[in-house]
Amino acid sequence: MSKHKKNALSVPLTTSTKRSFSHLYPILAGLLLLTLAIWLFLQRCTPQAVIPSASVATEQTVTPIATPASFVDEAQCQACHREQVKDWQGSHHQMAMLPASSPNVLGNFNAVTFKGEAETTRFTQHDGAYWINTPGPDGQAADFKVAYTFGIEPLQQYLIEMPGGRLQASGVAWDTQKGQWFELYPGQKIDFKDDLHWSKPTQNANFMCVECHTTDFKRNFEAKNNSFASHWQSLGVGCQSCHGPASKHLQWSAAAKPAKNQEAAKGFDLSLLKTDATTQVETCARCHARRAPLGDGFQHKNRLMDDYLPSALTPELYEVDGKIKEEVFEYGSFTQSKMFAKGVACNDCHNPHSNQLKTPGNGVCLQCHNPSGKPSREGIDGPGLHAKNYDSPEHHQHKAGQAGSQCIDCHMPGKLYMVNDYRHDHSFSIPNPAHALQLGSTDACLGCHRETSSSTVAQQFKLWYGETAVKDGGYADALHQARNGLPGAARVLKQQLERSDLPAIRRATLLAELPNYPSQRALALAAIALNNAAPQVREAAIDVVGALSPAQQQIGLLTPRLSDPVRAVRIAAAWQLAQLPEPARAPIAKLWQPAIREYEEVQNSLKERAEANLNLAMLYQNSGRAALVEPALREALQRNPDFLPAVITLVQLLDAQGRANEARQLLEENLARHPDAALLQHAQGLALVRRGERDKALNALHKAAQLAPENAQFSYVLAIALHDSGQQEAARKELEALLKRQPTNRNARLALISYWHEAGQMQKVQVLQAELEQQNPDDPVYAP
Repeated sequence: MSKHKKNALSVPLTTSTKRSFSHLYPILAGLLLLTLAIWLFLQRCTPQAVIPSASVATEQTVTPIATPASFVDEAQCQACHREQVKDWQGSHHQMAMLPASSPNVLGNFNAVTFKGEAETTRFTQHDGAYWINTPGPDGQAADFKVAYTFGIEPLQQYLIEMPGGRLQASGVAWDTQKGQWFELYPGQKIDFKDDLHWSKPTQNANFMCVECHTTDFKRNFEAKNNSFASHWQSLGVGCQSCHGPASKHLQWSAAAKPAKNQEAAKGFDLSLLKTDATTQVETCARCHARRAPLGDGFQHKNRLMDDYLPSALTPELYEVDGKIKEEVFEYGSFTQSKMFAKGVACNDCHNPHSNQLKTPGNGVCLQCHNPSGKPSREGIDGPGLHAKNYDSPEHHQHKAGQAGSQCIDCHMPGKLYMVNDYRHDHSFSIPNPAHALQLGSTDACLGCHRETSSSTVAQQFKLWYGETAVKDGGYADALHQARNGLPGAARVLKQQLERSDLPAIRRATLLAELPNYPSQRALALAAIALNNAAPQVREAAIDVVGALSPAQQQIGLLTPRLSDPVRAVRIAAAWQLAQLPEPARAPIAKLWQPAIREYEEVQNSLKERAEANLNLAMLYQNSGRAALVEPALREALQRNPDFLPAVITLVQLLDAQGRANEARQLLEENLARHPDAALLQHAQGLALVRRGERDKALNALHKAAQLAPENAQFSYVLAIALHDSGQQEAARKELEALLKRQPTNRNARLALISYWHEAGQMQKVQVLQAELEQQNPDDPVYAP
């Protein structure tokens, strides 16, 4: 279970380039309640088939079973599936979570002490149990009983029982290879005040982890008493985790003449043996993806995005060419790959029961990439394969048996997560040192030959392989241009989105860049994407339509998606439309109401999280239920008192209600606990503006911008405040610095153009306008 520190909340400003200083303070509250939809509690290679806007064809048809199947004791599986059970026993799946007893516990609990960067932890055994003595939620050292082991290799974590049915993951883990204790967040000096401390909500295993380490897990959170009554069918990832509840399968196997509606899938909702690659990959993705849940558990017959929202290839999680950066697991990488596009599924390479490769070494790749040029099985699109001996120095240019001779060395470069867990990238990229240097991304050759200059590595690669073409259709270059505001950015972005062979997850990623380059063509591309065959693309397009079109146009474009067959898409459309004025929604109320109720149900199913309660507060505000807003915000802070977006929203709500003293006290209490929180400093600056304390306001806004230079909003608001305070030169410098960091920031550019025009510096105005035109010649600012 690994979580990473997140930056302060980033909320884009409106397109207005000039604001009165006195109007600054409402910005944050309004935008928090209109744009914050926090899904990642933690962030398909299909042709662009266009489908009718009123309904979306699904990629599989499942025959419903009249009565739902139930989970059974998996000991019954062994009689018929001895080989699979034998493979599974001792696997990472079977050992994913076990009771904390010998021999399951691998760590040294023989009264040993581990001194961390901020806290000291002692591991002991007594009273027939394993104990961790460490500072608890109050900072006082105490003994905490270990309830379960978590994983077996290369590290083992331990879950601690806490009040309210909570299972919390210890921040000190056991390195099973080196045989020593280590901290999961080295260099961060985590103590009991930090949101990454083992006792905090970010380390709650009921929500964050256990679902993927057990079979049929339900969190069963009870909001009234703020406690869990979590339940699982069995510890470890068993047969039914992937295949689904087996009661109907047992009936099928025992029947002399099975029912026709059970024959195809042998009593299961679907057959993983006979299904398509997309369905199999989505089955694995429930755990092997960076995703957010949309409820408590899942149904095996569902599409992935009925139950989860997977992350796109965001700059925080992935490199610009799609390689892994943060901990994202395998799904996002694999669905970019040509392998996935050709019909390769997880079990073509992995034994799903033992978790091992199907053949050792390069053998797994040679199933398809071999001198015959033929794939290993029917169903894989093989015409693009080359008949070639890939397992030879003539291809990989390294001695057999040494680093560089294995396919994974060059095509699956990996990274360490959770300190010592090396995981391979599953996008199956082709090394290209020169191109990687241009993009600023990693490369297998550069990563292995760190002692050699990058230029030398790139030159040697060219000698071996010539001018190797980048075989991604221009995707990485286009995304690099778009994210860096380079000339031609809008043009290449739109060219990519017009491709028919772009992987779905990459299309969704590119769509997210369109709001930086507004135009009628950009909106048209988003409208087309609303009808894409892939639900991840449709979901991404909804945000773009919301950013680029007025209310009435949104109504027309998004209403069909309220009836989308995939839940994540329906609720995204419902939430986007919820942000429009009620009169605008009135004509579609009968369609909108069921979808927004579904959105509300999702949030209510996640009420153990502060984020979900904040989402409910926003929904209540936007749907005319003002009396429920404050209780939802209070509940968010009950779940996590340090969830600052809820703090700020409550501060501003109290202020709007004329409860200025309460608002001020709440803000100052949180500033005392988190003096270096940029979001709080920013909110303090806006509050001081409201009270007319201009100098103090500027100091607070300046501090916020310094603490979070990556947050464009803070710098932008500071610049506006400086300008309206008469400090025009300082305002221009702030905007110039912001544009250097974020060349795509259209608001900052337009504001700076206005300020230079005001100062009579027409040459500077022309330069900025020329840069904008080079980025996006169709920008509405040039419209007559």
